[in-house]
Amino acid sequence: MTQAVHFSRRQFLRTASVAGAGLGLAAACAAPAPAAEPASMGDGMAEAAPVAQATPDYKDMDRLHEEGVKKFLDNIGKDDTFWRKPLQFTLDGNVKVFEITCRQVDWEIEPGKKIRAMTYNGIAPGPEIRVTEGDTVRVVCKNEMTESTSVHWHGVLVPNNMDGVPYLNQPPITPGSSYTYEFVARNPGSHMYHSHHNAAEQVTKGLIGSFIIEPKDKSKDPAFDKEYVMVLNDTGIGLTINGKSFPYTQPLTAKKGQKLRVRYLNEGLLIHPMHLHGMYQLVFAKDGMTLPAPYYADTLNIAPGERYDVLIECEEPGLWAFHCHILTHAESAHGMFGMVTVLSIEA
Repeated sequence: MTQAVHFSRRQFLRTASVAGAGLGLAAACAAPAPAAEPASMGDGMAEAAPVAQATPDYKDMDRLHEEGVKKFLDNIGKDDTFWRKPLQFTLDGNVKVFEITCRQVDWEIEPGKKIRAMTYNGIAPGPEIRVTEGDTVRVVCKNEMTESTSVHWHGVLVPNNMDGVPYLNQPPITPGSSYTYEFVARNPGSHMYHSHHNAAEQVTKGLIGSFIIEPKDKSKDPAFDKEYVMVLNDTGIGLTINGKSFPYTQPLTAKKGQKLRVRYLNEGLLIHPMHLHGMYQLVFAKDGMTLPAPYYADTLNIAPGERYDVLIECEEPGLWAFHCHILTHAESAHGMFGMVTVLSIEA
C-alpha cells in the first residue's frame, strides 16, 4: 500500500542543505552562433543573413530556475492527494464493492492553470483501486458526464463481457446511467483502469487510475520499505505526474538505507524515459509480470500502456532530480516544469 510522506518540512529542508544551496538542478544555456556573412546566389543577388536569436540574460534564467525550485520546496506536504490513497470499499458477502463516478471538473494542474478534465470521483488520475489476488471485485461506474463512456481493466485478466469495450463487450455507459463490472482478481501486479470510449480524449483528460492486485503469497515479491505509484500523462491534462506539473508535484522521500518500490503507469500518448539521478533502478516487473532476469537502469523507457515496477536502494543522501528525459517535457530556459519531481534521501 502506498505510504504517506512522513518528512517534516524542516527535515526536507535539512536534506536540501546537504544537496547544496543551489540544488544543482539548473542547466546552462549555450550562446548562439554568430550570424554568417551574406553569400552570393550566383545571379548578383545576396542571400539574406540568418536572423540572430536573442540570448536570454543568464541572470534572468537563473532566477526563473531558482524560483521554480523554491516553489517546489514551499509546496512540500501541501497536497495530500498527490500520492493516491486506495479507494475504500464495502462488502457484499465476500465481494469487495467499489464505486466510481465519472464527472467533468475544472482540474488544476498548477495554481492558476485549470483544464476541463474528465475524472473518476473528481480527481485526475482517479483513486487507486487495490485488491488481493483471489478477491471477487465489483465496480459500479456511474456516468455524470455529458458523453458516454466505459471502463477497461488494462492488464487485468477478466471475462470477455467485463473487458469494457463498447459494442464488443457491453453497451456504452450513457450520461446519467450506471454499469456494474464484476470479476475475480486473478493476476497480481501493477495494472490500470481507464475509459475505452472516445479514449484519445477521455483517457488523456483524466479518466485513468491505477489498479493494483497484491499477490496472495507475498514471499515472491522483493522486500521494500515504502511504495510510490506514478501515473504518467502528457496530452489532455498536460505533462503531468499523478495529475500535477512541477513545481507542484510532491517528492518521494526516504531515509538512507531504505528501499523504495516505484510503480510506473504510462497513461499518455507519448513515450517517457524516466530518469533518476544518482542511483540505479532495479527493474523487476513489466506489465504486472515478474521478470525472470531483473536488470538495472538509470533511465527506463516507458511506452504508452506499459507498466514497470522498480526498486531503488537509497544510499546517498541529498535531493535527486527525477524526471522524464525527453527534456521538452521537463526543462526550458524558464526552469523545470512538467514531468519532474525529486527523490529526497535523509541521512
